[in-house]
Amino acid sequence: MLLDIVKYGDPVLRQKGERVEEVTPEISQLIDDMLETMHEASGIGLAAQQVGRPLQLAIIDVTGVEDRPSRMNLDGEPVNPEDYMPLILLNPEWTAASDAKEDGGEGCLSFPEVYGEINRPEEIDVTAKDENGEPVAFRCGGLLARAIQHEWDHLQGILFIDRMDAIVRAQLKPEIDTIQAETKKARG
Repeated sequence: MLLDIVKYGDPVLRQKGERVEEVTPEISQLIDDMLETMHEASGIGLAAQQVGRPLQLAIIDVTGVEDRPSRMNLDGEPVNPEDYMPLILLNPEWTAASDAKEDGGEGCLSFPEVYGEINRPEEIDVTAKDENGEPVAFRCGGLLARAIQHEWDHLQGILFIDRMDAIVRAQLKPEIDTIQAETKKARG
């Protein structure tokens, strides 16, 4: 079932998600609905907050993105990230694998048509539970690392505009203010 994607201005986007302690039928259905919603919106990531549910649940799918490659290592061995998509991450945590950072363009389904450069760690180590409640751990880089960090921020109530350089954010202020005003108007 397609879910409504929450837009900037809705307070749920600023809520830290609650941990998912077990994969219930409701959580499994939410995962399926989030996947359908993300793919329909042509997104590569979606956090539960973006569909109005403040939970520690994010989904990622970087399949088919050619212009911004992703890297992934399992147990120290390189693997094809597309073999592991879509990624379902419950209660994810990450740490930077090195001090290397890079700027990269980001957009967000909760901010239609808003894009900005964000500086993030280039490679990260990730731990989480999957859709079956099983632990997963991997290292990733490129677009996959950026997408996971973006979605992890959502799970903490942090938005990508919070990470933007002040000048970039100021340039985007009219578009951001319009989204916020439309959201407030829609909410009554």
